[in-house]
Amino acid sequence: MKTKLALASVVVGGLLVPTFSYSAEDQDADRSNPKAYVKDSAITAKVKSKLAAEHVGSLAKIHVDTDANGIVVLSGTAGSQEQIDKVVMIARNTENVRGVKNELTVKKDD
Repeated sequence: MKTKLALASVVVGGLLVPTFSYSAEDQDADRSNPKAYVKDSAITAKVKSKLAAEHVGSLAKIHVDTDANGIVVLSGTAGSQEQIDKVVMIARNTENVRGVKNELTVKKDD
């Protein structure tokens, strides 16, 4: 009985472990270096926190991402061109940001 249980555990474990490890590594397959991924996330978090501290309107509609080279990508919508200019300035003045790609558009709230 114990042999059957042990054999079943090995078979099930052998099938599930590769599946879990494959799905975990597939999520960030484009990240060749874990340190770069953490650094990119830290830059994104810094930009988002600065935007929140400045009380930029329509912050929920502005998406911030950072690529592996330290380039911040801003996308989404803002209420005015002035808000867009402010968001871009804040992102540019954030530590470790090498550049800003602005894909924001003006969309007046209805």
